[in-house]
Amino acid sequence: MFSSRSKAERKTAQAWEYLASAMASAGDTARDAGKHTVDVTSAKATRLAGQASKKSSKFAAEAGKKSGKLAGKASARMGSAADEARARANAAANALAGHQPGLPWGMIIGAGLLGVAIGWAAATTARAAMERQAEAEELELADTAVIVTPTHDR
Repeated sequence: MFSSRSKAERKTAQAWEYLASAMASAGDTARDAGKHTVDVTSAKATRLAGQASKKSSKFAAEAGKKSGKLAGKASARMGSAADEARARANAAANALAGHQPGLPWGMIIGAGLLGVAIGWAAATTARAAMERQAEAEELELADTAVIVTPTHDR
């Protein structure tokens, strides 16, 4: 009834729709989670600051520092998770669009330079070892050389 090409096209279209929906919901979820994290952190910071101000200004400063650290940690975690989700969604979208990922030229060039450096170091070490061996052989030859002087009997 349907050809295999139309099935493949339908599955591709369906996968594209799922991906678009997932990308949109991931963005919304990350945004909502970030807002919620800030709200929770702000509420906790306010409560801590209120309690600390009752006790002393020293504790208030400490609570402010702690709430700032909590907010920073939460923001960093949400940011890295959102970045990871965005990168994966973009990779999936590119794969569905038929785009191949680019070559990691930085790593290729770095590996090449590392190989050149290791080769140079090995060649320099081998050359030095050969020179030391030649000097040792020359000294040994000089120590064991017998000087022959011709006798004049005539």
